[in-house]
Amino acid sequence: MKHLAIILVLISSIYLNCLEKENPENLMEAKTYTYLALGDSYTIGEGVDEKGRYPNQTVELLKAKGWDFEKPTIIAKTGWTTDELKKGIENAEIEGNTYDLVTLLIGVNNQYRGRPLENYESEFKKLLQDAIRYANGNSNRVVVISIPDWGVTPFAVNRGSDQAKIAKEIDGFNAAKKSIANQLGVHYIDITEEYREIGALPEMVVSDNLHPSALVYGKWAQKLEKVILEKMVL
Repeated sequence: MKHLAIILVLISSIYLNCLEKENPENLMEAKTYTYLALGDSYTIGEGVDEKGRYPNQTVELLKAKGWDFEKPTIIAKTGWTTDELKKGIENAEIEGNTYDLVTLLIGVNNQYRGRPLENYESEFKKLLQDAIRYANGNSNRVVVISIPDWGVTPFAVNRGSDQAKIAKEIDGFNAAKKSIANQLGVHYIDITEEYREIGALPEMVVSDNLHPSALVYGKWAQKLEKVILEKMVL
């Protein structure tokens, strides 16, 4: 009888444990992550389908690894400079929102319009501080992406642009943004050097011969995915 009582207690314990595990209230709720992408034509993906944009491709790569992301919130427009992006963020009325991931890619139009580097540094730093704030103050969840060198594109070549001058200025802008990124403790991805090698290839540009194709954005998405998986704690 004593052995039978012990067996019954064990069976009851196992049964109750199974019920506890099956209770939905005891299961950890799966998290859905959010992503805010800030920028210009390179972020909105001028000339490519929505799914071809680098933020959207990044989310799909992460989903394939088991990370559930909402559709990216993209605040970007072709032609925007740093001050125009600032205004665009204000108009988007996202103040008070926070996101699990924030990326920032801006500056090519500051260079294209001949704006001073000092002005860019000041405005970019404020934008990056805003980006960190939208990441709930967590700089580890913010990624800055370097400016691609548009001087290598068929568009620039056909119009007789001074490629050496463009490259030098792009390098100056990127050096400034990398320095600020380091100061504020965010991640920095260099896509510029690789872009200089592939940006002139026919398959790497859209119909305007200036903006990158989805193939280029796919490479950026892979770099961003690598940073997220290896260096971030989401």
